[in-house]
Amino acid sequence: MPQSTPISPETVIAHTEEWLEKAVIGLNLCPFAKAVQVKKQIRYVVSEATTPEALLEQLHSELELLAETSSEKIDTTLLIHPQVLTDFLDFNDFLDVADGLLEELELDGILQVASFHPDFQFDGTEIDDIENYTNRSPYPVMHLLREESIDRAVEAFPDAGMIYEKNIETMQKLGFEGWDKLDLSYLNK
Repeated sequence: MPQSTPISPETVIAHTEEWLEKAVIGLNLCPFAKAVQVKKQIRYVVSEATTPEALLEQLHSELELLAETSSEKIDTTLLIHPQVLTDFLDFNDFLDVADGLLEELELDGILQVASFHPDFQFDGTEIDDIENYTNRSPYPVMHLLREESIDRAVEAFPDAGMIYEKNIETMQKLGFEGWDKLDLSYLNK
């Protein structure tokens, strides 16, 4: 959601938290999100980066910080970057760079980067397909996750492999009318 006038970091975080509460947790799109949110183990970082290079530097710092901090303090980080990689294809291409950085830092297998974007589109779908909304966020977001946290969550959720299919089913039942009732007006449609 690129803006002609900058939005304050507080507003960006408020929109992101509302989306997390109403869509991700409220629709149970990620059954693991509620626990870390309730325990206040999510770090919200609003990047002021305006270039992919500056964002990469910040991603580097955030990955190192997450790796060095106990999971009880920070289990996951949402690196929100409203001023850069607002085009979904550019954002999607940047994820390969992010994965390369994980390897360079020798953090692959320890951390991973998941993605959310206002224009998220799964391969093989049309731009307006409702299932794309499972990964649509108010702003471009790189979600930095710990592999060990994912492993623990998967142990507690026996059908973790079915989450994707369940999410598509949830969104198809909800439809655009139900999505609109979530009142996430800052998310485009």
